[in-house]
Amino acid sequence: MHQLDHFNATVAMRRRFRWLSALAIAALALSTSLAMAHTPAAGLPGKGIKVQALQSPIAEETFQTMLVDRALEQLGYAPQPIKEVDYPTAHIAIANGDATFLAAHWDPLHKDYFNNAGGDARLLRVGAYAGPAAQGYLIDKATADKYHITNISQLRDPALARLFDHDGDGKADLTGCNPGWGCEAMIEHHMDAYKLRPTVKHVQGSYAALIADTIGRYQRGESILYYTWTPYWVSGVLVPGKDVVWLQVPFSANPDKANTRLGDGSDYGFSVNTTRIVVNRAWADKNPAAVKLFEVMRLPIADINAQNERMRQGENTQADIARHTAGWIKYHQQLFDGWIAQARAAAQP
Repeated sequence: MHQLDHFNATVAMRRRFRWLSALAIAALALSTSLAMAHTPAAGLPGKGIKVQALQSPIAEETFQTMLVDRALEQLGYAPQPIKEVDYPTAHIAIANGDATFLAAHWDPLHKDYFNNAGGDARLLRVGAYAGPAAQGYLIDKATADKYHITNISQLRDPALARLFDHDGDGKADLTGCNPGWGCEAMIEHHMDAYKLRPTVKHVQGSYAALIADTIGRYQRGESILYYTWTPYWVSGVLVPGKDVVWLQVPFSANPDKANTRLGDGSDYGFSVNTTRIVVNRAWADKNPAAVKLFEVMRLPIADINAQNERMRQGENTQADIARHTAGWIKYHQQLFDGWIAQARAAAQP
């Protein structure tokens, strides 16, 4: 099994709903957490300091962001309602001091956003909150097996590309990435590097709507070609190795010359990413407890996938996600308390 299949095996329910069993008592945990957050306490390093979290319009990032906010509350900070902005804008806003942190900075995918906003002089990139996060291109297994398709470069063949043509223009329709996410730039680069433009079309729009349509096509027995990433619920519905297969690329084509080849020799064209927390540099210098918290927090990919799947099933309101977050904390209380203890210790003179 390829390494990326191992990443996505977590999506296939290895730990899928283990911690979500705590949801039966999550309402109590949430109310207790909120009460603690508003109870004056001596020695809280962030007492009364407002923090503004940003996230992209990807709703599935709310869980990751909300968990950071809940931890900050235990240090006395006062999180404001999370605001949604695109990644480039988020980095600039944080660099300018208009917001405090972003909990879903993909490293190295978002490095240009980081550098363009001022880099290390104005931002601090902290920890290894979640990962490894994989990305790549997939097709349905039935088509892959029938036509022996293993590499995206094979779609230069017009006959093979037409298998994935849904609008009648003769080109394969690749369900792609929203502008402003970072992945769209890499896909566009691949289109040229692998000479795919004559036979493949990068279809962009609302990813949620496009991938829903892609899944519908698969369920009707049609051939599908799409981009996705982990952690995300898609690979729990279209399971790599069972329903779909990853396509390799002919060579690493990253503009920064990064090698995308994995240890087992496979190459899916994208660097494996780590999700880090990006925070305003000046704010970080004044808040060592928060920085330590950002350094030590770890959220397993399997848990993100499990929560995202609950959202896909309809539990997708802010109240639902708050309940999921409280349930996760309750199930991992000792770990969570350890983060808080380390953060408080970092604030001691």
